[in-house]
Amino acid sequence: MSLHQNLSSYLASITQTGFASSLSTNGWYITFQNSGKRGLKAFTLSLESFLAASSDIKNKIAQFTPHQSYNEDNWRELASNFNDLAARSILEVQTKPTFCTLSKLISWANNDISSSINDERINITPERLDKTIQLLTELISSYPAPKKILLSSSTSNQIYKPFILLAGISGTGKSRFVREQARMQSNVGDLSYLEQIAVRPDWHEPSDLLGYVSRIGGEHYVATPFLKFIAKAWRDAFVSVDANGFYTLNPEAKTHWVCLDEMNLAPVEQYFADYLSLIETRQWRDGQYRCDAIFKPFELPFTKDNKEAALNHLAEELGFANGDDALWQHFCSKEVGMPIPPNLIVAGTVNMDETTHGFSRKVIDRALTIDFGVFFPNDFSAFLDPKTTNKKINFSSYSDVEGVDLSTLKYAAADGTDVHMVDASIALMTEINAVVKGTPFELAYRALNEMLVALACYTPTDEATLHAVWDDFLMGKLLPRLEGDAEKLRSVDDTKSLLTQLSALLATRLHSGAGQRLDLLRENKDGRPLLIEYRSLAKLKWMQERLVRDSFTSFWP
Repeated sequence: MSLHQNLSSYLASITQTGFASSLSTNGWYITFQNSGKRGLKAFTLSLESFLAASSDIKNKIAQFTPHQSYNEDNWRELASNFNDLAARSILEVQTKPTFCTLSKLISWANNDISSSINDERINITPERLDKTIQLLTELISSYPAPKKILLSSSTSNQIYKPFILLAGISGTGKSRFVREQARMQSNVGDLSYLEQIAVRPDWHEPSDLLGYVSRIGGEHYVATPFLKFIAKAWRDAFVSVDANGFYTLNPEAKTHWVCLDEMNLAPVEQYFADYLSLIETRQWRDGQYRCDAIFKPFELPFTKDNKEAALNHLAEELGFANGDDALWQHFCSKEVGMPIPPNLIVAGTVNMDETTHGFSRKVIDRALTIDFGVFFPNDFSAFLDPKTTNKKINFSSYSDVEGVDLSTLKYAAADGTDVHMVDASIALMTEINAVVKGTPFELAYRALNEMLVALACYTPTDEATLHAVWDDFLMGKLLPRLEGDAEKLRSVDDTKSLLTQLSALLATRLHSGAGQRLDLLRENKDGRPLLIEYRSLAKLKWMQERLVRDSFTSFWP
């Protein structure tokens, strides 16, 4: 009998207990229940968390040995000895069920008779813990390695930023584009992976998106649709979390889309400040994810006597089961909170007119800007019978390229030598900075990192596709920064505008055999690749013509 079958049978044979538990069919997790006195509820905790807890008990055996008879207050305090955040969080709240499940695992590893299990006792010695650690390690190793979320440009078409600005005149289909992307995520083509939020002109601080504590009608937290959707995305993505706060994710996690409609009716830097700051803390390492918290339930200013009831009510509002869901308890930990979900993309639709606010470079630098009329042009002649279709966009499993092997990204030049795409991209960025040196438009490390992340996401295999990635990157990251009058946009040598100099540089860098490039976000409906003109060259020409005509120009239509 395999270890998996052995443990599964052992747990099933324990009937004289008030806290039933079982091993999941495919392994990896233990599901266990409370006593049911206030309603029966179930919880899950990974075998890895139980393994980490066993190791922590062994390492601090002197603190645990005096408490082998169950006492709720003592074991709740002992939770602080656990380095695994998930194990610590669940033990702090569901103390007795977690205590009993851990006791069963130790008894299983040491061949105790299942009928001798006592819900009030845990038998711990260094030798018994060694055996538990050994068998849990062997059991976990016996399962197939969990599938990690990694890029595959040919199948997933990952977008390299979790925040997109869709700029364009009214009526071009920006909101509809987000809706259609959400539909592509659903097997039944519904909008369950979309939250569309109309931005109000009076939004001036983050509570308009993240909610606030109200004492009208009893102290409670007013949870917004945005916060509820964040919780929903996390429930879809979460598998487990390790002691360092890195989350292992569901490989089938769907991309969740938030559409902030008319995003700049209110000042983005004010109501969206928390999100803008925290997207810089997102980290991916070996398919695992970490990010700082955008919402901290533990820090909410509830009165002491009402805190537990208010948090339970909030858990229900956010879709967690009566406040007892293990993931919710993890988010409620003092040092954790709820991070930005890895599978969330926020898309803001943007119009620039007398009713809207402009964007600072802080916002532009943290976003991927898409000129919607350029990336997804209207074609009236094909309105009833479109010839092209948009590709499905998924969230990226990269935030930076630290530890990512980009050495395979190369192509053969005309002389037969290998051109490394990373080196070529850095050279291009250096040449661009030489043109804009001494101006507010210089590109910094963040821009270089995002250029390399774009390469990691699209994994071009030839020069033409590399130049397509460059073209879209320049359209999304460099050109939105450029604005001003003739004086502000004058080059250092005072002979040409920066726009003219950039056009001359890019005209020699962006090229392929036919003078066209592959569209990375659209394709022909018959599946044939869609070829288009270089977007950044056309946009620079348009901006220069606008500068000459109006003595002022910007990227925004």
